[in-house]
Amino acid sequence: MEKRVVFRSPWLPWVLMAPQLTGIAVFFFWPAAQALLQSLQQSDAFGGSVEWVGLENFRNLWNDPGYLASFYTTALFSSLVAVLGIAISLLLAVFADRIVKGTLVYSTLLIWPYAVAPAVAGVLWLFMFAPSVGVVSYGLRAMGFDWNHLLNGTHAMALVVMAAVWKQISYNFLFFLAGLQSIPKSLIEAAAIDGARPWRRFWTIVFPLLSPTTFFLLVINMVYAFFDTFAIVDAATQGGPGKDTSILVYKVYYDGFKAMDQGSSAAQSVVLMVIVVALTVVQFRFVEKKVNY
Repeated sequence: MEKRVVFRSPWLPWVLMAPQLTGIAVFFFWPAAQALLQSLQQSDAFGGSVEWVGLENFRNLWNDPGYLASFYTTALFSSLVAVLGIAISLLLAVFADRIVKGTLVYSTLLIWPYAVAPAVAGVLWLFMFAPSVGVVSYGLRAMGFDWNHLLNGTHAMALVVMAAVWKQISYNFLFFLAGLQSIPKSLIEAAAIDGARPWRRFWTIVFPLLSPTTFFLLVINMVYAFFDTFAIVDAATQGGPGKDTSILVYKVYYDGFKAMDQGSSAAQSVVLMVIVVALTVVQFRFVEKKVNY
């Protein structure tokens, strides 16, 4: 029989939730409402005059080839960040779960990157891959590979993907390691006694039991790739060369603060919010069906 908590006062639950609801209203719903209002307006660079234009800003977006190209760039970038980040983190967590000695040191070293700010992570990888003074680029040239993310769009995309994945690995690693340690060892030992090899044990026992964790991290990593990677892109490539790494969130910033087109920037932020919400709904609607709780 399920136990339910009953409050004597009908106002007490609302009082307890008030701080959280206030934070959500102030930092999410109010800015979202402001962005929606500004997307229907057109103002000058200094906000001196405001003109109501309706859906014109949205129509201009679909007629802008640069904006449509940023969709492909964002799809490629977010897919690589989510897939590579989850796969590498899972591999590291499996190794950490098998280590008998030095587990604490190994885990601590893997957690450190999460303490680095995104902008700092972008600068770190920028210095390592700088064409003139970068240690990694020097090693690549010694092997006959001419690295130059300032001129090559593929190299620039690889740079921001590596920086974004490195920054998020620690977060994914913690959840995967906790999930692996919660799996009963008796199940794995029973499969080993039955003759199942390590690879088969992983895919038939371990990975299905990790599906709730994997699904959660998939949603988190997609949101991270769409929003929280702005500082990495800005610090490492500034959307270049050309617009090859100009993802949607960076284009919102560029058009709003550099091109001073606030109406278009607000419209882009609304579209970006709708895309992320739609992707999250789709993931919960279809991907969650394959999750075993």
